[in-house]
Amino acid sequence: MNKQATAILLLADGTTYYGKAFGKTGTTTGEICFNTGMTGYQEVFTDPSYYGQIVIMNNVHVGNYGVKESDVESATVKIQGLIGRNLEELYSRKQAKGSLDEYLKQNNIVSIEDVDTRALVAHVRTKGAMNCIISSEILEVEQLKQELAKVPSMDGLELASRVSTQEAYEQGDKSSPIKIAVIDYGVKQNILTCMTSRGAHVKVFPATATLSDMKSFNPNGYFISNGPGDPAAMDYAVDTLKEILQEDKPVFGICLGHQLLALANDIPTYKMHHGHRGLNHPVKNIITGLCEITTQNHGFGVDPEAVKSNSNIEITHINLNDDSIEGIRMKDKPAFSVQYHPESFPGPHDSRYLFDDFIGMMK
Repeated sequence: MNKQATAILLLADGTTYYGKAFGKTGTTTGEICFNTGMTGYQEVFTDPSYYGQIVIMNNVHVGNYGVKESDVESATVKIQGLIGRNLEELYSRKQAKGSLDEYLKQNNIVSIEDVDTRALVAHVRTKGAMNCIISSEILEVEQLKQELAKVPSMDGLELASRVSTQEAYEQGDKSSPIKIAVIDYGVKQNILTCMTSRGAHVKVFPATATLSDMKSFNPNGYFISNGPGDPAAMDYAVDTLKEILQEDKPVFGICLGHQLLALANDIPTYKMHHGHRGLNHPVKNIITGLCEITTQNHGFGVDPEAVKSNSNIEITHINLNDDSIEGIRMKDKPAFSVQYHPESFPGPHDSRYLFDDFIGMMK
């Protein structure tokens, strides 16, 4: 790779950055967002919830410990593009199987480095999330503006069905008395691991699976997964979840699953200014009074006023940075959800107890 090859990053508001090409030579578009984590970049890149987004990694050095096959949350890289200050070809970890540059090329990810990511993140924090374009082949800003104008807004975009499995599959001990039906809207592998490591047998169903499809598995409970896109554009998922709730079996939702549980209770969602993404977001469990440091990745949230006025919903968790709703549970059914990621891979393990709670409800 020619480290001196020029690349351009153009934001929808006209802000332009010139940097160096990294990964695949080409052009890519998506909604810009940032992750403040210092480690776990490969897990971030393979998280299906990032589908449709170009990610700024705020840490100064990304790629310095290489990549390995086991450090993934799905089978392929899901981000649309990568922005970094220093994207490293050299790596120090003996267990690594290759460099970040090789990995991005293999997965056709266009990237740009030598960008002042601290300034860029401050800009996104101020101006909000917006679409952007990276190119190492088109170096005319006016032409890039024309290409960027074609990109749809994330607001109103249904993406979960694009990253969902097309065929049902199973993990865990098939003789287990605890059977969980997982609806895959972009489920992370470590979520499944957190359930199977607790003795559960899980069957993962496509996003468009019907309740009758899942009932044939005879599950003890239902898990509603994380995923990308606008939950308000997922009427099919909300309708399925309403049917699931009539089963009166335990239901647990994470991130997008949290938003869908709210929508199933007639609580609207909204697009956040720039979202929450990182490994160090403080959340308070209102039920226990304890605080947790959490991993988060979401650009939509649950309407706080609508939650508070819904007599059938109890708020269980709040974000201590901005008081946004981080957890709810239904009063008349065994259903609960959190906005953050208790499987936290990468990230702190403070919230893993939620999987114990879910397993306990089914037992």
